[in-house]
Amino acid sequence: MTVIAIGINHKTASVALREQVAFSAETIAEAFASLRRELGIDESVILSTCNRTELYIGTADTPSYETLTSSPDKAKIMKWLADFHQVDSEELASNSYVLDNSSAIEHVMRVASGLDSLILGEPQILGQVKQAFNSAKNSGVVGSQFERLFQQTFSVAKKVRTETEIGANAVSVAFAAVQLSKQIFSSLSQSRVLLIGAGDTIELVARHLKENGANRITVANRTLSRAQDLAKQIDAQVITLAHIPQFLHEADIVISSTASTLPILGKGMVESALKDRKHKPIFFVDLAVPRDIESEVAELDDAYLYTVDDLQHIVEENLASRQHAAAEAESIIQNQAKLFVDWQKSLQSIDMLKEFRQQNEEIKNKLMEKALSQLAEGKDPQKVVIELSNKLTNALLHSPTKALSRAASEQDEDQLKLLHQSLGLQKSTK
Repeated sequence: MTVIAIGINHKTASVALREQVAFSAETIAEAFASLRRELGIDESVILSTCNRTELYIGTADTPSYETLTSSPDKAKIMKWLADFHQVDSEELASNSYVLDNSSAIEHVMRVASGLDSLILGEPQILGQVKQAFNSAKNSGVVGSQFERLFQQTFSVAKKVRTETEIGANAVSVAFAAVQLSKQIFSSLSQSRVLLIGAGDTIELVARHLKENGANRITVANRTLSRAQDLAKQIDAQVITLAHIPQFLHEADIVISSTASTLPILGKGMVESALKDRKHKPIFFVDLAVPRDIESEVAELDDAYLYTVDDLQHIVEENLASRQHAAAEAESIIQNQAKLFVDWQKSLQSIDMLKEFRQQNEEIKNKLMEKALSQLAEGKDPQKVVIELSNKLTNALLHSPTKALSRAASEQDEDQLKLLHQSLGLQKSTK
C-alpha cells in the first residue's frame, strides 16, 4: 500500500479558503462515498479542523499510486475537493500540498503529535485525528494497513508527549486566545467574558480563563445541557444562542468556537451592543472555521476582532522554547515512520516469498506426478529418479540463471552482488 496525504493548512491557505473546504460531521460519510464512486478510492481518512483539511489516501498498488500522483490526476483530486465544496479548483490547487510514501507517513505522525499545528505542540489535534480515523473506520474505508498506520501514529504522538518537553507550559489556540486577552485587559478578574459554544476548544479556553483570574463568565450554547455541564466546572452562567443579542452588550471579551455553518454574530448585532455600551470596546476572538463572527465586525470602531490567523505572533513567542523538544520529536517520528515502512516492506517480501514457494511447489508437483506415473508404468526407478532430479534442477535454476546472465551482460554489479547473496554463492563477485 502507498500512503498519500493531500490537503491545505494554516501555512498554505487563508481562513477564508480553509473554511470553504471544511467538512462537517454530516458530510464526512457522503465524502467517503463520493471518493469511492468518483475516484475509485477505497481507503481514506479525512481530517478537517480549524487549521487544516487533509485527505489521507491508501492505494493498493503502485499503478494506483502513479495514477493518483500524476499531474492530471492530482488535478482530478483537487477538482473533486473543489466540486464537493463548490470552490475554485485552481485556487485550491495553488494552496495545497501532496505527500507520498514516507513523507506522507511522517506528515500524519507530525500532525498527530502537534508539530504541524498553529501552536507548536498543542494537544487537541491528537483527539481530532483519532475522531477522523474513527469516522473513516465506521464508514468502512479503513483496511488493515491503515489500521496499523493510525494506531502506530497514536502511539508515536503519546511517545512524543511523554519523552519530550513538547507539552511543557501547555499552549493551544485556546491558550493563545486567553494570552491575547491578557495583553489587552490588565486584569481578567474585572472583565466579563462571553464564551460561545461548549465544545473541547471552549472548554479549554474556559479552563485557561479561570487559571488566569477570570471569574465572570457566561457560556452560550445551542444545547443548554452541554453548556450547563461546562458551567458547573467553571462556576459560570448559562444562556442559549437566542439570548446573545440581549446579553452581548454586557460582555468585554467574546470568544467563540462552534460547529455552526453560519455566523453566530453579525455586524448589526454587534453594532447594537456597542451602542448600548456607549461605545465601550468589545474584544472578539473567533476560533471557529467556518467563522462564527462576520468579518465585517472588524470594520466597527469599538470592536476588535481576531481570528485564528491573527494569533500567529503569540505562536512565535512560544516557538523558541519548544524548538529543542520539536527536534527530539522529529527524530522519534522519523524512526517510527521508518519502522512502519520496514513493516510494509516485510509484507511485500512475505507475499513474494509465498508466490515463490507456490511457484516452485507447482513445478515439484508436476514433475513428481510424472515420475510416479513412470514408476507405475514399470520404468527403471533409477532412470526415473535421475530424470526427475535433472528436470527439477533445470526448472528451479531457469529464472536465477536468466537473471544472472542478464546482470552479467549489462555489467550490473549491484544486481550481481544481490543475486550472489540471495543464491548463497560461495565465490564473491567483483
